[in-house]
Amino acid sequence: MAAVLHIIRRGIPSSWSPMQRTICQEVEISGVGLHSGRLVTATLCPARENSGITFRRTDLQGFKIPAHMKYVSRVVLATTLMKRGVMLSTVEHLLSALYGLGIDNLTVDIDSLEVPIVDGSALPFARLIHKAGICQQSAPREFLKITEPITIKDGKKFIKIRPADSFQIHYEIDFEHPKIGVQSIELEITPENYSSEIAYARTFGFLSEVEQLRKSNLIRGGSLENAVVLSQTDILNGDLRSQDEFVRHKILDLIGDIALCSYPIIGHIHAFKAGHALHTRLAKQLSPGNAACEIICESLPDRTLSAG
Repeated sequence: MAAVLHIIRRGIPSSWSPMQRTICQEVEISGVGLHSGRLVTATLCPARENSGITFRRTDLQGFKIPAHMKYVSRVVLATTLMKRGVMLSTVEHLLSALYGLGIDNLTVDIDSLEVPIVDGSALPFARLIHKAGICQQSAPREFLKITEPITIKDGKKFIKIRPADSFQIHYEIDFEHPKIGVQSIELEITPENYSSEIAYARTFGFLSEVEQLRKSNLIRGGSLENAVVLSQTDILNGDLRSQDEFVRHKILDLIGDIALCSYPIIGHIHAFKAGHALHTRLAKQLSPGNAACEIICESLPDRTLSAG
């Protein structure tokens, strides 16, 4: 039986545009892939209304991979998409910037199998989007509003989402390292505060794990220039950008993974020691077919649609 989507006019957070948005002009960024070590160039291009976010592998005759949960194939140290055997890895930082800044429609032309890591944060992507300019489109934006709690657990780790009036995240981490330890932060995420509160936070890793990861063909492009690297007792590459940069980066990753549900969310997420696996499991639950969610669209009259 077809699912019934109730599209109603209420509850759009004032900080988010009710209309879809894209960028105003093409912009380009280059760098190495964190895991592949390959040089890659990504070109961000404006896209038409209702087209969503799509990656286009220009090295493979423009093969398209939509940024959608159904194409997630791997979540080890990064989120990887795959369609018909064609993959694209480490998509979460770019998707985080697009979601955080309220970009609905975009085509990303990319000439390799991994999004460039740049400095290990989403800030270079956020700056690139602002450089391109953000243009409002004429089609209304559909939000996914949480109406009932959803909880996903893995041992002591968990991620939950519950009803709220805006997009909020409470994230907690606990690492047995003197420079990290227990960190917790709770924020409402908006296009106005994403760059200042979240985008700058860099990915991080431990020196003791580097050799084994490289034997597994991972982090071949990793360096002190694109990650916070920790020895057993200290940070190897200078000062942090904020004392809680580690937990803020976890929020950055979460936003990028949640973007794969293809809707801006209205709800409160609470994550404890979660990671890409739990993030993407939650994203899979966030769909109009789930009774705990409903579509709201302020610019449309009240109506009911049938969705197969």
